[in-house]
Amino acid sequence: MSRIGKKPVPLPKGVSASISGQSVEVKGPKGTRSFHATDDVTLTLENDAVKVTPRGTSKRARQQWGMVRSQVENLVTGVTTGFKKELEIQGVGYRAAMAGTNLKLSLGYSHDVNFDVPAGVTVTTPKQTEIVVEGIDQQLVGQVAANIREWRKPEPYKGKGIRYKGEFVFRKEGKKK
Repeated sequence: MSRIGKKPVPLPKGVSASISGQSVEVKGPKGTRSFHATDDVTLTLENDAVKVTPRGTSKRARQQWGMVRSQVENLVTGVTTGFKKELEIQGVGYRAAMAGTNLKLSLGYSHDVNFDVPAGVTVTTPKQTEIVVEGIDQQLVGQVAANIREWRKPEPYKGKGIRYKGEFVFRKEGKKK
């Protein structure tokens, strides 16, 4: 029995869900999201909650049971509160600024990096050394944050680069004479 899959996904006030076959569409104050589940599970709407049950006792059905329930819960969370990733930039002269829909990054290269922000995600820079990525799609928010971080990962000697807020970077000592 899946401990995660057993729990129904409650729908808060202002959120509605519609199920048609293997598709779930969730509408909330921040927007609309949908998910198509595999044929190994059954989706039902009971008492303002989405319930996921496996079809059969195969290993794949049991695997999909918890995963589909987590995906549906992420849809509900996305349309109610949304998802957020915070990045911080460390390094002398490293900074970020928004220019329209582009994120302009100065990361010590001979040129500035222009990062195109995809639709469905909003990127803000409250300070020159902070980047906030927000949206209703958890996967897209995480991917955009990872793509921004990829331009200059934190290095272990001085700790310079782009890191997630609260991320620990293991520091190395460096050469000795």
